[in-house]
Amino acid sequence: MPLPSRLRRLAATLVAALAALLVVGLSPGQAVAAEGKVAGGRLDWGIKQSFLTYITGPIAKGSWTLTGGAATVGGSTFRFHSATGGYDPATGALTASFSGGVRFTGHQENGANALDLSVSRLGFRAVQGGAAGLYADVSSKSKDTGQVSSASQAKLADLSLAGVDLRGAAGTLTLSNVPGTLTDAGAKAFGDFYPAGTALDPLTLSVNLPAAQATSSAPSAPSPTAVPSPSAAAEPPAASSAPAAPAGTPGTRAPARTEFAGGALDWGVRRTFRDYVTGAIAHGRWELGAGAADGGAFFRWTPAKGRYDPANGDLTAAFAGTVRFTGLRSGDTYGLDLTLANPGVTVSGGQGRLVADVSGRTPDGATQQLTGVELAAFDPAGLKPEGGLLKAVEVPLKLTEGGAKAFGGLYPAGTEMDPLSFAVALDPAAALPPLPDLGSAPATAPSATASPAASPATGPVAASSSDGFPVAAVVGGAVLVAVLAATSGLLVRRRRAAAAPVAGAEAGTGTGTGSGPGAAPGPDSVA
Repeated sequence: MPLPSRLRRLAATLVAALAALLVVGLSPGQAVAAEGKVAGGRLDWGIKQSFLTYITGPIAKGSWTLTGGAATVGGSTFRFHSATGGYDPATGALTASFSGGVRFTGHQENGANALDLSVSRLGFRAVQGGAAGLYADVSSKSKDTGQVSSASQAKLADLSLAGVDLRGAAGTLTLSNVPGTLTDAGAKAFGDFYPAGTALDPLTLSVNLPAAQATSSAPSAPSPTAVPSPSAAAEPPAASSAPAAPAGTPGTRAPARTEFAGGALDWGVRRTFRDYVTGAIAHGRWELGAGAADGGAFFRWTPAKGRYDPANGDLTAAFAGTVRFTGLRSGDTYGLDLTLANPGVTVSGGQGRLVADVSGRTPDGATQQLTGVELAAFDPAGLKPEGGLLKAVEVPLKLTEGGAKAFGGLYPAGTEMDPLSFAVALDPAAALPPLPDLGSAPATAPSATASPAASPATGPVAASSSDGFPVAAVVGGAVLVAVLAATSGLLVRRRRAAAAPVAGAEAGTGTGTGSGPGAAPGPDSVA
């Protein structure tokens, strides 16, 4: 029998919409991802929370240390940085290698650690179809024999990307909550504490992919001026009017009382403080301002201006930028609202000092507005010009009385703070040390809850900042196809209903959401 006109119009509208979407998605000139290299990004992974608890607990009585610029997020997750690799938008194949590492030690006996495990240079590899793996350089000591074994890019975990299509992404690609299970090689790396197949913490990664490119034959618009990366922005401009020095001579001899106008200071304040701010107690964050940058394990203040006297080693260097820590929120106020601004380094009489402007509120309720307060002291013995730079690399730093007051008594004077690194350009053409590349901000914030479209519990969530066809058109087309299919079924059922009434009603189906493991409080207390 003839279909009702209303249903005929509905079906025609859906077909037209689907056709229009496909035309837009497949038409010439639409932006598509270009094959190329991964340039920058981060990987966040907690490894396995029970393992971290065991390491720092009463049995192993151990600890872990960060290497190669790795950082922590919230106290229970490690952040690896500076992704490099390759990506094929046609197949979705993605490889990314991240810098930084972690060393775990414990079970100390006679001055040696029976447990000694180092994991570094993590690598992510994925092929189209959901197969993926997590790789790393591993050095571990056997708990039975004490022998140390090393492996390069051992496959630690099998990762599941079920339901995630990596094809056609561009810009910033984010994969959240990717579940993983321990491999045989991973079990061996962890000293057989866990058998192969053990579920590990899910990981989240974000990588910068090649920008979308136009495929039409029409003339392309002029490329916008490239925006410099934080590390590039921190580098001083090359000298323009001064005559060029002969090759190999820059920085070999600094004139007396050299004045400089370029430099950078890197300092993480204290790892446990950062974990406290973003962890389960303060539930806070930090904000950067006035040119300060986030290096993952430290903050960078830049540029610098000041004076250096090579005759006696005296140095005065002032850096720019602000870092504001907030947390312990109650209503519209914060119990912690601390800003460190415009730090400086002075060296005089064989003593190094770190100073800064400090303002805001500390958890003890005190408010302060301090200018140029001495936060910490260091030994400048190894400070000397080299390659056009005067630099210090991870110099031990101890909190002073003024610093203890600035932090509201959270730490007593004498506390070891994060090491201090800085460099000032005695030669304007000298390049500053690069800042770890954390990539662009993730397309979506990492979440511990699977999206409704993902599998329950620990389903991976993918997002891309690309505005190109492959992601939007495929997803939109799939939705319309599903709706069209449902409409077709409705039309068939209507026709059958007209011919023969059916007793009862069809049961509907729904899609629920599952939540993945929540972030555990950090293992370190503020001390």
